[in-house]
Amino acid sequence: MGELEDAVMSRVWKWNRPVTVREVLEDLQKERSIAYTTVMTVLDNLHQKGWVRREAEGRAYRYEAVSTRAAYAAALMNDAWSQSDNPAAALVAFFGMMSEEQRQALSDAVRIVQGPETQEPTEPSESARPAERPERAEPAEPAEPAEGGTPAAEGDAPAEAGEGSPENPASAQDRDGR
Repeated sequence: MGELEDAVMSRVWKWNRPVTVREVLEDLQKERSIAYTTVMTVLDNLHQKGWVRREAEGRAYRYEAVSTRAAYAAALMNDAWSQSDNPAAALVAFFGMMSEEQRQALSDAVRIVQGPETQEPTEPSESARPAERPERAEPAEPAEPAEGGTPAAEGDAPAEAGEGSPENPASAQDRDGR
């Protein structure tokens, strides 16, 4: 995407609604001198490239982004990575260029993609530790889930499918105290 296309798409993504050429033009004119026909041509090119869809409204069109800025950035990264003859080395070099904030964002993204079953175990809070709960004098009814989703009346860790198996190394770490 060229510099002018990016400037136009930035507005389409920021506004997150169907926009007219006139709206984009007026906002761009705050920064630069630009003609209506130039903005119209850029939006038409973006439509032909598949970045925006358009719907006729009278004699004009309203343009709307097909995907998000995040999806665009991901496509750029994927394209660059797929062109490498050594993808692992490319990733190492890319990670080396990242700021601490970017590495934290990457770590957060990996956790989201992997889901809760593959995340590192966290230490239970004081109130969630079974050994520290008072004994009940009478039989308990089915317990409500406590903090962290474990039943309050159970003394053991929740049994999960595949616990201790190679597919779930986190549970083996819990039992070994690591």
